[in-house]
Parts: sequence; structure tokens; C-alpha cells
Amino acid sequence: QVQLVESGGGLVQAGGSLRLSCAASGLTFSAYTMGWFRQAPGKEREFVADISWSGTSTNYVDSVKGRFTISRDNPKNVMYLQMNSLKPEDTAVYYCAARFRSFITYENAYWGQGTQVTVSS
Repeated sequence: QVQLVESGGGLVQAGGSLRLSCAASGLTFSAYTMGWFRQAPGKEREFVADISWSGTSTNYVDSVKGRFTISRDNPKNVMYLQMNSLKPEDTAVYYCAARFRSFITYENAYWGQGTQVTVSS
């Protein structure tokens, strides 16, 4: 079965950095667009970034542009999110998602269990 396992979350001071990883198994990784989402307490899950199956196209929510970088390693079946200049408002549970590359939305995507990121001021 498909498994997405996030890691790399933790507690960091404002201005610090973290790198999240999402290890995928049970799917043909290179056939999927991969994305990061986050959900803060009391808020809806929001899109953070995604990367095309080939890695040549990326998208970011405006609030993280210039601070976060999404990447993937297809031979290793892993996606990353490098997060720099972290702010307290980045505090959330971060989820990775995989949607088949011909799909437009994440409605039928596979999801990981999430990893907590906490940024202290």
C-alpha cells in the first residue's frame, strides 16, 4: 500500500531553519506531483508548495516564497522542504501529499500523517 512518511519537524527559534523530508513507498514516485500542506491550530489545512513529477516546475504560497524551497529525489523516492527564516506563523503540522500527475487537484491524493513544526518567537 502507499505510504508517505514525513520527518524533520521540531522546535526552532524564529529565523532558524528546518528541512522536512517525505519518504514515499508503494507508488511509482516519478508519476506523482508531490506537495506540502500545513495546518495550524484552529485553521484549515493550506497549500504550501508543490513540485512536478520531473522536478522542473514548482509552486509556492506567497507567504513562503523566498524562504522555503521544495525539491525531490526521484531515485530515492523522497521529497524535501527546506525552510529558512522561519517565523512563528509557520508553526503547524506539515503534511506531504502525492497526486497522480494527470490530476489537477489533491482531492484524491495520498497523504502522510504529518510532522509538527513549532517556531518560537
